[in-house]
Amino acid sequence: MDDGDGVTPVLGSGLELLDPFLSQIILETGASIGHVYLLSQDESVLHLAVMSGVSREIVVPWARVGLDTPLPVSDAVRERCLVWVGSQEEMALRYPRAALVLPYPFATVAAPITGGTTTWGGLVLLWPGPPRQLALPEREAVQVWCDRLGFLLQRESDRGRSVVPGPEPRTVPWPLTRFTEPAEGQAAADFAERLPEGCCGLDSAGHITYISSVAAELVRADCSGMLGARLSDALPWLNNPLFEDSYRAAVVGGQPTSFTVLCPPDRRLCFHLYPDVSGVSIRIMPAPDSEDPGPHVSPPARPGRVVGLYHLLHLAAALTEAVGVQDVVDQVADQLLDAFNAQGLVLFVTANDRLRVIGYRGYTTEIINRFDGAALSGPPTPSGLALTAGVPSFFGSVTEMEQAYPDIRRLTNKSAWAFLPLIVSGRPVGCWTLSYDQPHRFTPEERAILTSTAGLLAQALNRACLYDDEHQLVHRLQTALLPRALPHVSGLDVAARYLPSTRGIDIGGDFYDLIRLGPTTVAAAIGDVQGHNADAAALMGQVRTAVHAAAGAPPGDVLACVNRLLTDLDPGLFTSCLYAHLDLAHHRVQLATAGHPAPLLRHPDGQTEVLNLSPGLLLGIDPVCHYPATEVPLPPGSVLALYTDGLVETPGADIEETTAELAIQLSRTQNDTMDALADTLVRHAQQTTPQNDDIALLLINPQR
Repeated sequence: MDDGDGVTPVLGSGLELLDPFLSQIILETGASIGHVYLLSQDESVLHLAVMSGVSREIVVPWARVGLDTPLPVSDAVRERCLVWVGSQEEMALRYPRAALVLPYPFATVAAPITGGTTTWGGLVLLWPGPPRQLALPEREAVQVWCDRLGFLLQRESDRGRSVVPGPEPRTVPWPLTRFTEPAEGQAAADFAERLPEGCCGLDSAGHITYISSVAAELVRADCSGMLGARLSDALPWLNNPLFEDSYRAAVVGGQPTSFTVLCPPDRRLCFHLYPDVSGVSIRIMPAPDSEDPGPHVSPPARPGRVVGLYHLLHLAAALTEAVGVQDVVDQVADQLLDAFNAQGLVLFVTANDRLRVIGYRGYTTEIINRFDGAALSGPPTPSGLALTAGVPSFFGSVTEMEQAYPDIRRLTNKSAWAFLPLIVSGRPVGCWTLSYDQPHRFTPEERAILTSTAGLLAQALNRACLYDDEHQLVHRLQTALLPRALPHVSGLDVAARYLPSTRGIDIGGDFYDLIRLGPTTVAAAIGDVQGHNADAAALMGQVRTAVHAAAGAPPGDVLACVNRLLTDLDPGLFTSCLYAHLDLAHHRVQLATAGHPAPLLRHPDGQTEVLNLSPGLLLGIDPVCHYPATEVPLPPGSVLALYTDGLVETPGADIEETTAELAIQLSRTQNDTMDALADTLVRHAQQTTPQNDDIALLLINPQR
């Protein structure tokens, strides 16, 4: 991100300015967890910049969120509106991926952080517990503090000091609500030491802030060596699903939890977790004697395994929603390094008997270029062997690698590697490489998980490749059905845009056209066939052909002719259409509409109006329908804007209001060419409305 003076801000610079804002928002709303996300420079990704009330391990899967990812914060930022999810059940219905990874009772709100016309990011707050409503004071506080954050970010940007997210989110300590004198703190510690059971305190980030001597004796550890560490890091035998699930449920759900676990070699302990907004208090005591250890006892687990499984669960859920290859690559690259505590990742696919890199992390571009495009028939490489033989290989140290492939260590500067084939229906389609900066022992359990993950990736990539191929085919078909280029008409500046819906791959039925009729007469048409499928596309082609055949007649007659054709064909689909006949010599335009959104007319002085045309039924309903025409002046310097409803239609919003907003945007931009103006209007629509429908836009500007 460049501030405009050629200076690129350092990653993470200025984030400390956000600390008091997030702290105050949390205090005023009573939330237990708060996050601030900032948009990337290209406005396609939200980066978690500042967080409070939760450990990094829980939020890592959402540290980088695509703007089209189905999550509350993405929807809030993309649609520039507040998103409220009041219960666990509602979360499961609206955002199943998040609910799958965090199956705990909580409510959450997400709101955009804006300043003027700029969207800077989003705010997320979470309240644990049963279903609830967002109270009016809470809603107002969210809006006020989002506005203040937007003002701050805009001010810093104007001063050339943009606030930029860092490689890791910044943690804001929980805002203190109770101040304790030193003597009172000592008295509290003495009180805990006198209790027969052990006591341990964790802060909101999951780090140990206090542990009594009784607790240390029970878990067979040294008190001084545990302070500041995560409990599962200080006690590796506690890294198991019981503790991780109980801890996450306590922090996110806000309810006391408990479990029984085995402290090696033979001591069974009960852990009781009591959360509040500042952290978690833990009571530790010996479990009652019993010959049957019961279902709550878990054996020791390898450090890092449990958190890794949560990442894989998140990845599996994310891949079910990924569509194209780039979606899969982004999800994999964002999740798997943290899941396996690795430092490097490369994804290869095969193309024309060569290895092609489609995604990577933890390597320089120079290194990747050495491997990208390598021939499978060339000198053997571990990636090539994994792909051609379909067998994974693991190298836990430099010595192991150098015995088989001496050049790999020198090229990559890594110290441990895993090469896993991506196999679909028995056929290798690519390779997944994971690497470590330090030697790494791949246990049988970890090898099995890595191999299973490779199978998951292979299926996702195969689906994504099929999607991309079909999407390209659909795009070519759509392009073939629309005008290759608008005709050049002397004294007329025109521009057109077509944007397919961002949802799904179905072809749309939106169309536009400009038809030269004579030296000073031109016809323009725009329309929208109901549906998003091949039938809609075919009908769209027929409508365009019919409009061309009838063009030159009065606008009402043109629409009547096309309407009779459609009712005879009886396609089962209806079509909206607007037809305009332009008389450039007399600076007039006649328009008729068949249920289409009203056009906009910007006068030479910049004033813009919505043209209220006499309505007519959609095409294909009534074969004898009449379409009255309206004539208005079209002087040089004016702009006539024809568009489909995808440019203005927003779920839950009044289309008259959104059309009025589009008219205001058109009136504000008076010195642009038609191409620049078309880009401005489309960009405005993308920033203010979710693109759930195709967009067609035709701008006409007489200049003489």
